[in-house]
Amino acid sequence: MIRVLTPQEMRDADAQAVAAAGEIPLMRAAGAAIAQYVRSLTTKGRIVAFAGPGNNGGDAYAALAALEPAYDRIAYGQHEITGSPARADAIANARAKGVELRPLPSDDAGTRAALDQAFVALDGLFGTGARLPIDSRYLPAVRELDAHNLRVVAIDIPSGVDALTGAVPGEAVRASATITLAAMKPGLLFEPARAHCGELWIADIGIDDATLAAHAHTFAALDYGAFTDLLPHRARDADKRKAGAPLIIAGSVQFPGAAVLCARASARAGAGYVTVASSIDAAPVLRAHLIEQVVVTLANADAQTAAQDLLEIAKRNTAVGIGPGLALDEWTGVVIRAFVEHCELPMVIDASGLFHFAKHLELLRGKACVLTPHEGEFARLSGRGTVAPGTRVERLREFTSRTAITTLLKGPATLIDDGSVVHINSTGSNALATAGTGDVLTGIIATLLSQGLSPVDAACAGAYWHGLAARRCAQERAVGVIAGDLPEALASALPARAPGSDLLRYA
Repeated sequence: MIRVLTPQEMRDADAQAVAAAGEIPLMRAAGAAIAQYVRSLTTKGRIVAFAGPGNNGGDAYAALAALEPAYDRIAYGQHEITGSPARADAIANARAKGVELRPLPSDDAGTRAALDQAFVALDGLFGTGARLPIDSRYLPAVRELDAHNLRVVAIDIPSGVDALTGAVPGEAVRASATITLAAMKPGLLFEPARAHCGELWIADIGIDDATLAAHAHTFAALDYGAFTDLLPHRARDADKRKAGAPLIIAGSVQFPGAAVLCARASARAGAGYVTVASSIDAAPVLRAHLIEQVVVTLANADAQTAAQDLLEIAKRNTAVGIGPGLALDEWTGVVIRAFVEHCELPMVIDASGLFHFAKHLELLRGKACVLTPHEGEFARLSGRGTVAPGTRVERLREFTSRTAITTLLKGPATLIDDGSVVHINSTGSNALATAGTGDVLTGIIATLLSQGLSPVDAACAGAYWHGLAARRCAQERAVGVIAGDLPEALASALPARAPGSDLLRYA
């Protein structure tokens, strides 16, 4: 699990760690982790650092001090500003280790010259406590870091981004990689800040997990290890229904493909027996495309009887997925609402299903249920209208608090909230910006529910896996990824192990 701490939560955890171990060891550990990353890029050459006036700048000095003399190390900053004891120690240690200390250039030309012949530049200008936008005195450094063809490594956060919201209110560093210290900051996972981060790494600086966990109250995120730990493992003696038997209520004559995508994703996610319930007029198309899945029809003209038929079918299932491609007529709405009212299976509801429940959310209270709206659907579902930029977390938390329904809000950084912690999905990809990918997600979550995961765990693992599959598809196909590619990529997208080391962990 990735610990995700707001700036204030991180300050509280840092203060506790400083009280226990001292400030200087933490900054030296941060420097060692950053230096380790630099070594992975090159074993020689010029390494320059722009060191700001705070502890973020201290980390830059500590990083240069931790590098061997074989590197040509230059720190640009206001070295007379010692600030905290840790920063003073880092400056003194850098000087003692042979790091060349030069004043921070005051204009673009001077900054450009400072970066000449550099292979790696460290952005240690500003951290999570900075007032934004950045003071104009530091803008030459920001501009020239972007202009030069070199690796830019941001320390903790790229200077100029908001570590809480992900906003970029002015000019900001666009890094090749960001090494965030001790814990992930939520803003680094949100756009537009995410586009400024490059690769995201988490550095262990000696703050133990118990301290981080004690202060991580608002956000969380999966990493490779936590994701694979969540995935159910098929028992050696499992039969096809014990392997997961979701019922997919989906499809219509207008949108049969949505049901096909959902059912295939459900099967490729590991379900042993997938049943698809759809309208009579959609069934021939579904049967032509679904070879391994069973297709049944909602045949009775009386909606209540049709709902009873579904409940009878569901006795052989272990979870339900509702919505992809369903018709929007009142008969369909009555059927699925009557079904859900009496169904005790865990369920995921998406697409047209959200339309039919928008004014009937009380039927879902107390159910093991996941809703998966995109922002347009959420606007209607929540009854609060369009989601304004920068309000996604606030709006989602209000909705789950009011309804007590686990909700996955789709977007570049998908959010999942069960009323306690907001989970941020870190695997989002623009390859998902194509019709039908939401239907695939519904199928994945339906399978994970059918295999015993709780609604919040199924939503978190499903979103993470969905993103991994999209990334794998984008690696194989530079353009033209379609939703049908994703189910076939689910198995190959599974990570064998988490890359990283004892000091750095890829996020």
